[in-house]
Amino acid sequence: MVNYMKESFEELRANVTWPSWAEGQNLMVVVAVFSILFSLAIWGIDTVFSKVISFYFSLIN
Repeated sequence: MVNYMKESFEELRANVTWPSWAEGQNLMVVVAVFSILFSLAIWGIDTVFSKVISFYFSLIN
């Protein structure tokens, strides 16, 4: 386990290309915007399905 941790740390240090601070901030904004848009889309679909199901059950009562 210790050897795995050492090799993982070395892999991250030597072979991973890390984004700059500015690029990381830009990517964070993109992820936040898409997360908000996706959550709004899911909320909208859930609201429509809820109304459709409520309407359906009101018809069969």
